[in-house]
Amino acid sequence: MAVERIQKKDRMKIPRCGMPEQEPLERIRNFNEVPFGLAEAVAVLEASRCLECTKAPCVAGCPVEVDIPGFLTLVVEGDFAGAARKIKETNSLPAICGRVCPQEEQCEAVCILSKKFTPVAIGYLERFVADYERENKLTRLPEMAPSTGLKVAVVGSGPAGLTVAGDLVKLGHKVTIFEALHKPGGVLVYGIPEFRLPKKIVQSECDFLAEMGVDFKNSTVIGKSDTIDELFDMGYDAVFIGTGAGLPNFMGIPGENLIGIYSSNEYLTRSNLMRAFDFPTYDTPIIKGRNVAVLGGGNTAMDSVRTALRLGAENAYIVYRRSEAEMPARAEEIHHAQQEGVQFHMLTNPVRFIGDDSGKVTAMECITMKLGEPDDSGRRRPIPIEGSNFTLDVDLVVVAIGNSSNPLIPQTTPGLETNRWGNIVVNEESMKTSREGVYAGGDIVTGGATVILAAGAGKVAARAMHEFLMTKKEAIAPDD
Repeated sequence: MAVERIQKKDRMKIPRCGMPEQEPLERIRNFNEVPFGLAEAVAVLEASRCLECTKAPCVAGCPVEVDIPGFLTLVVEGDFAGAARKIKETNSLPAICGRVCPQEEQCEAVCILSKKFTPVAIGYLERFVADYERENKLTRLPEMAPSTGLKVAVVGSGPAGLTVAGDLVKLGHKVTIFEALHKPGGVLVYGIPEFRLPKKIVQSECDFLAEMGVDFKNSTVIGKSDTIDELFDMGYDAVFIGTGAGLPNFMGIPGENLIGIYSSNEYLTRSNLMRAFDFPTYDTPIIKGRNVAVLGGGNTAMDSVRTALRLGAENAYIVYRRSEAEMPARAEEIHHAQQEGVQFHMLTNPVRFIGDDSGKVTAMECITMKLGEPDDSGRRRPIPIEGSNFTLDVDLVVVAIGNSSNPLIPQTTPGLETNRWGNIVVNEESMKTSREGVYAGGDIVTGGATVILAAGAGKVAARAMHEFLMTKKEAIAPDD
């Protein structure tokens, strides 16, 4: 499938490939993945658009430092499995990152081609090679360092925890991941819908880590069953905390306790991890509203509103207090939601929920907003317009306005410093916490962010933890 390398002057003339996907009216009736992936010939042609820059700004734009020109060259040569292995040298989760990472803000944003043309579709190609390797059963274990005899506990199996585990097990450490839920993957399984990230993909990435020697202990709540201090008592030499931002935020307005008002965490967990969408095969209750409002403008809001459509909503609304320009969701997710018929109520903010005599939500009173000067986030501050109140009929509301960090471990770990939002404080160059031998990364440190930033934090932590562990080993080694 390899093609002769196209001259650089001609590569810029090749249009960026598109990704074939389900038609909107078809996909809102199922939970199957929306994009179909690339054909081999298309992938080779798209990879050939790379200009093979000497300084490769795309690598600097990647939080996990993937050798992007290196893997693209292998795609052009037709060595798709080799390209997947090249990515795995620094990224343990290529099939996941190829699907959900905001490449348009990172590696693709700094692609030299983007100055005058369109960037190489790096994300599409990452997904392609990872899928090719898995589907053709060409995965093979990487080179593993000899055992160091040292043990690492990783608390949480989201993208940060999985990255730490993958990097440290390759360096010879014995790694155990403790996961509170009954399946590994953290936000990758409970937060991201099947139509955007199939659960079999996450399980496959976890299975590969298990083949490398990572031990998974699910249904284990650290901070309750065992504390961080007790992990050290059990013989672990270092601990990484990657428990995420799982505490839902609410608006604190009247009527918020009415039946039919969910946090996005609960709504998506019921549908994704507990597969409420596949009733009655999975007997998980979930309210299926006819008129569904999702509050917020991030990726979680898009996931929630698109889930509501697939669960049968006749009207699915995004209610967001700023304009579309300020929405933090990926442009692709907004576009897909618009294609599927989601109705956007921009510059709109709820002020109270209205219920019936049985305590069920029936309507939502909103107020129209206007944009003022930028706030601390750099986005223009929304300001209510007096007297602009109106009512929107709803029978299901999903609150997707962000999450706070899980408080359990900070509450049960003396000496672990947190900030005023409850996030664990770390040294950003090492992800080291205020406790000796304890590191942290991902949403528990930053608050809700992206999969790839969490993975990047895990990579930084793994480097620092390896240095700490080897220093510790030298200190306890017997004199010659």
